[in-house]
Amino acid sequence: QVQLVESGGGLVQPGGSLRLSCAASGSIFSPYTMGWYRQAPGKQRELVAVITSDRMTNYADSVKGRFTISRDNAKKTVYLQMNSLKFGDTAVYYCKRGGVVGYWGQGTQVTVSS
Repeated sequence: QVQLVESGGGLVQPGGSLRLSCAASGSIFSPYTMGWYRQAPGKQRELVAVITSDRMTNYADSVKGRFTISRDNAKKTVYLQMNSLKFGDTAVYYCKRGGVVGYWGQGTQVTVSS
């Protein structure tokens, strides 16, 4: 059974930084594209960043230049480094494993507030 567990969320002031982690278990990790998504209250879940098995990356326009996605296949973990955080980044952040059947983590709350 595939499990994805996110961590690293919290409360941060505007301009601050956080690093999210998503640890995978229960299956192989390296061949799959991994992604970070977020959902703010009253809004649809949206893609934040993805990283392929060969470490090609893609970002939402709203986070380009501020967020960095990376992966450590040996640790079966994907990371999201978030810098220069803004109020609009407040959301629950989810990681997802790609493939024919996608798997989601339970999410971690990120709140940007002064």
